[in-house]
Amino acid sequence: MRLLLLSNSTNAGEGYLAHAIKEIGSFLGTEKKTVLFIPYAAVMFSYDDYEARVREKFHETGHDIVSVHRFANTAEAVENAEAIAVGGGNTWKLLDLMQKNNLVMAIRDKVLSGTPYIGWSAGSNVACPTIMTTNDMPVTKPSSFNATGLVPFQINPHYLDANPEGHAGETREQRIMEFIEMNPSVYVVGLREGTMLGIENTSLKLIGPKKARIFYKGAIPVEAGSEDDLSFLLRKPA
Repeated sequence: MRLLLLSNSTNAGEGYLAHAIKEIGSFLGTEKKTVLFIPYAAVMFSYDDYEARVREKFHETGHDIVSVHRFANTAEAVENAEAIAVGGGNTWKLLDLMQKNNLVMAIRDKVLSGTPYIGWSAGSNVACPTIMTTNDMPVTKPSSFNATGLVPFQINPHYLDANPEGHAGETREQRIMEFIEMNPSVYVVGLREGTMLGIENTSLKLIGPKKARIFYKGAIPVEAGSEDDLSFLLRKPA
């Protein structure tokens, strides 16, 4: 199983996927692939526009993009995919349409068979067992919170350490602590912007200049960097 799970698509002051495109190219390899793109997280722009934007960046790596919305049989498109990329946007809408198009298990089975998977933001959320640690507003109602479960832990993309000045609401850490209080057997990775998780079979590492913050019920949250072996997160909870 091979996954590249990004916190975000755009760093402040940088171009779209600029911080990640080199890693994406390395992940996909030198042999040209046509990557099946899942654009369903888009809300304020069209799937055509989303596909074009991602294709432009992936062409820099020598690979091509075709969006799943081009296919009448979406499950068949997944089955024939050389690689899969799931874009960011609204996680609730993404999962809702993945469920309605019977893609949750189709993508899971395909990736477990060895097909590379790339996700950013919402696309990383749906690689988790559920979407319960997304930051997004529930603009639509999927049939359940259950996602592909490609990894046994939860991700909180765009993880922030503190609230903006003048904001007195809950911090991101407080919200995650509430989650693990109610879900005590699940790890949560707070994935800061500009970083990603690279998974190769039973190996998991953090990629990028910032550390991740790892939460688990009954344990003090810990900071982990690119020098640390995070493979323990791939062990399924008892």
